This record gives sequence, C-alpha cells and structure tokens, in this order.
Amino acid sequence: MAFDLHVPESRSLKAKRAAIRPIVDGIRARFKLSVAEVEFQDQWQRARIGVAAVASSAGHLEEMLTRVERFVATADDVEVLETGITYLEDE
Repeated sequence: MAFDLHVPESRSLKAKRAAIRPIVDGIRARFKLSVAEVEFQDQWQRARIGVAAVASSAGHLEEMLTRVERFVATADDVEVLETGITYLEDE
C-alpha cells in the first residue's frame, strides 16, 4: 500500500518529517507493519509512504489495510492525494 501525501504547512524538510513521523511511527506501533517514506524525500510538501503487510487470508489483509487507510486519512497536518494498493500473491 502506498500513500501520496501533501504537507501544506511545511516550509522545510524538518517540518515535513515532523508531520510524517507520527504517521510512520503510528502505523508501526498500532498495526505492527513495515512502513517507510519511499519517495519525495527532498521535497518540502510532498511525501510517499509505503506500507508492507502479510496476512494468512485476503479478508484479514483487506480489514487491516482499511484500518491503516483510515488512520492515515485522519492524520493532522497532511492531505492524502492518492492511495494505491498492489497485491503479490503466493503462487
């Protein structure tokens, strides 16, 4: 899962990271998922966060990703521009 985010009040990389860190740390702590800022590291008002999840069933995975999406959507100081999901299935 990936989130493209806009940080409208950011005037520096430090301010952007201060807005993004609670989201990244919150996903790690609350959902126990791998998460990182994966793109736009050098832009002040733009960020892309990538989240990786593994689940034993599609239903559980969908539920977890829906909860993560709600968490990010309610974050302060950021606007979600786009959300994308890519699935890799065991063959």
